[in-house]
Amino acid sequence: MTLNQPQRPHALLALALAGGLSFMPGCYVLQPLKQPPSNAPPVQAQTAYDRGLSLRQQGNFSAALAEFERAIENNPKLTNAYLEAGDIYRMQGDYNAASVRYGQAADLEPANFDAQYLHGLMLQLVNKLAESIQAYLRALTIRPDDFNSNLNVALAYLQNEQPDQALTYGERAVRVDPRSATARTNLAAIYRALDRHQDAVTELLQAGELTRLTPPLLLNLADSLGRLERYDEMLNTLEQITAAEDNATAWERKGSALFRLKRYDDALAAFRRSTEVDPNHFPGHNGVAVCLLNTYLWSNESDMAAKDEAVRALRRSLQIEPQQPRIADLLARYR
Repeated sequence: MTLNQPQRPHALLALALAGGLSFMPGCYVLQPLKQPPSNAPPVQAQTAYDRGLSLRQQGNFSAALAEFERAIENNPKLTNAYLEAGDIYRMQGDYNAASVRYGQAADLEPANFDAQYLHGLMLQLVNKLAESIQAYLRALTIRPDDFNSNLNVALAYLQNEQPDQALTYGERAVRVDPRSATARTNLAAIYRALDRHQDAVTELLQAGELTRLTPPLLLNLADSLGRLERYDEMLNTLEQITAAEDNATAWERKGSALFRLKRYDDALAAFRRSTEVDPNHFPGHNGVAVCLLNTYLWSNESDMAAKDEAVRALRRSLQIEPQQPRIADLLARYR
């Protein structure tokens, strides 16, 4: 899943949220912003604003920001100064301060698309998802077919665990730009959340024709293929990852596919490899345990070595992630 940011006049792009699912930036401390005096001469504001634009073009962003803030102090109704200040805060990674300035610009000019959209974007980046969604929706009342707004509000709904609300906007983003791999990947994530795995596979395959086949894309494709019980295709997809890199999740999913194809020895080897690549990947330990417990049961409960190793794997998994009721039940049954 990817978060798109627009290029405004005089604005630099901030970071984008990459691939399938997802990181959010850390929190930033918002310093109190000065309240502008009400009796300042507008001419001073325009002078400060123009000086800020010049400094920004020269790459002197700190000095430019000071001028934009001075312009705001001198004229609290100068919307462009709020937008320019927001851009610099955004570029510096101070998304809280940027959200304040963009929000003030949006309050001054409710029909200003950039202000509404960028306010939504900053709120999303600081994980204020409900507020972010409302800002994006306001932007969409101005430009209903804006690609980035549809894409990002769909993602915000999905992050807020509202995939049913995300669907309309995710599908619209694909209609607006059918050749966007990002839009198709995000739409696939929505379909997966709605348990519409055939639709997810269709979107991921089309995304794969438009961009490089990354491990996150292939993992999501493999997961949906598995949900459709297309285990041979799931296995082939995962082998594209493990042939290129040692990926603990790919090895663990590969073990799951092999297990369902009744290739139990190969499945155990794949699960073991997953735990070797990442000793803290608890699903890999679970896979090892299940394979060994089956070996124990198929031996008429005589293979105690398999049982003992399975119990050790279950314990290790619960040490890493205690919140696994089913694994805890297995351990209680066999220890």
